[in-house]
Amino acid sequence: MWDDRCDILLVEDNQDDEELALIAMEEAGVTEQIKVVRDGKEAVDYVFCEGAYSHRRIEDQPRLIMLDLKLPLLSGIEVLRRVKSDPRTRKIPVAVLTSSKENPDIDTCYDLGVNSYIVKPVDHDQFMAVVKELELYWLVRNQPPN
Repeated sequence: MWDDRCDILLVEDNQDDEELALIAMEEAGVTEQIKVVRDGKEAVDYVFCEGAYSHRRIEDQPRLIMLDLKLPLLSGIEVLRRVKSDPRTRKIPVAVLTSSKENPDIDTCYDLGVNSYIVKPVDHDQFMAVVKELELYWLVRNQPPN
């Protein structure tokens, strides 16, 4: 059986943002297991142990999902809706990290139960700092549910 567990599920279709996030995690000394998926369908498949991830156990969930909103195949909002509407996954912290400053996106995400909504900084150093802060808070400081 494959071991496909992770601490952080990074859902990001932009390769540049993915690379920056991974570099920021490395610079922050993050030693957690990171899984990158590049579209909304793959994210849902991973979380719900479907498709290519049917070998996973639903109990082996990430400690944090970092979710972009503008994704191919299935939007980040739809991924969030699925994760937060299922009792098996609703307690997984989800931090939206997106370029959208649109009030309807922000309101919808909070209505669906997002734990954090952050607009991606355009500046490289600020983007790196945001990713480091997210990880420090959610993986070190935050007390997760049992």
